[in-house]
Amino acid sequence: MGKPHVLAIPYPAQGHVIPLMELSQCLVLEGFKVTFVNTDFNHKCVMNALSEKDNVGDMMHLVSIPDGLEPWEDRNELGKLSEAISQVMPGKLEELIETINGTQDDKITCVIADDSMAWAIKVAEKMGIKRAAFWPASAALLATILSVPKLIDEEIINNNGTPTKKQMIWLSPSMPAMNTANFAWACIGDLATQRQLFDVTVQASELIKLADLIICNTSCSLESATLTVFPRILPIGPLLASNRLGNQSGYFWPEDSTCLSWLDQQPASSVVYVAFGSFTVFDQTQFQELALGLELTNRPFLWVVRPDITVKTEDAYPEGFQERVGSRGQMVGWAPQQKVLSHPSVACFLTHCGWNSTIEGVSHSIPFLCWPYFGDQFLNQSYICDEWKVGLGFDKDKRGIIQQGEIKNKVEQLLGDNMFKERALDLKEKALINLKEGGCSHKNLSNFCGWVK
Repeated sequence: MGKPHVLAIPYPAQGHVIPLMELSQCLVLEGFKVTFVNTDFNHKCVMNALSEKDNVGDMMHLVSIPDGLEPWEDRNELGKLSEAISQVMPGKLEELIETINGTQDDKITCVIADDSMAWAIKVAEKMGIKRAAFWPASAALLATILSVPKLIDEEIINNNGTPTKKQMIWLSPSMPAMNTANFAWACIGDLATQRQLFDVTVQASELIKLADLIICNTSCSLESATLTVFPRILPIGPLLASNRLGNQSGYFWPEDSTCLSWLDQQPASSVVYVAFGSFTVFDQTQFQELALGLELTNRPFLWVVRPDITVKTEDAYPEGFQERVGSRGQMVGWAPQQKVLSHPSVACFLTHCGWNSTIEGVSHSIPFLCWPYFGDQFLNQSYICDEWKVGLGFDKDKRGIIQQGEIKNKVEQLLGDNMFKERALDLKEKALINLKEGGCSHKNLSNFCGWVK
């Protein structure tokens, strides 16, 4: 009898690819064969970003299928991307599985599909294959998606997902409060995009019911209330390369590891680490206020500035900024984030609050400064600031701009109060104990492996 063979397919965004690839590498270590399916476009990005030291291509079979868009089309237009995916990828995935099962001794045992690609669960059901839904974000966000019919019945949102009014709600008295204006589908793009994404969300919530299991990149200690109310969601996280003493894979840009030697030269707990993930885009005014705010802190800072992070790509920095900050400020295109967050020089993490960044910061006991951009990031900020109390948010002016003085003040407030660091240390201990033998996440992952086998 051959190895159990898992096919894993993430939603085509970096924040979805990285945790599913991490889970896949964990499965390889447990004796599984893994075929990892990216879109053609993202497959090229992932392969180009892999360093010569990475052996992920030896660990699993990295393949790709089309996403339905032309190479030059903008994949940040999420409504358009979702529509193209739904039309093209189900047929291509079925063809891929038929090819694998027709030519390899180790036939596909189980399909693990990102919940945002729940159509893949339907493909697996049609083909008589075991199927697991994988949720890379917080359990609270998945709970919100699963509660859409209830939210409509209670007239909190209408049939196209638009909140009937701006209000704070609780899915359960024990769960974190949610602002209806910040529902993941309601705070992204224009109205047409929001409605497209809501339709995809509704379809996913129905198709998830076809999954045999729902596994989630969270832990009992981080989201105990949500997991109690929604027991079908099985936590197996935090899924981090550092927990298996390996390197992170699945990112779309080559890492600039020179920043690690720069960190070596900085005093302990002195550096403000600034990174906004793969989607956040700033206009010129906000980008310059951020730069000037970092300058005002008079602290060393490491700032991840993607090539596409600003609307204006040339001369985006304030005049003379780079000369004034000199070696105190280090700007890189992409950083090895888990290694950065584990470095003793890092004092705090100024972040967009994506779930990967959130659990990476938690797992390295780093206090947060929260700057959410869209999607689930506002909910994650609620966890950080209101539930766990390990970070602070920023206040915007009348123009919707976070000013340089506000940035300086919040850095000083966060780093001037030792309670933030103490709570962060306690939260790290609670989060990581779930991964040890006998812990909740460890048990769930072991049971999942046994079920697939």
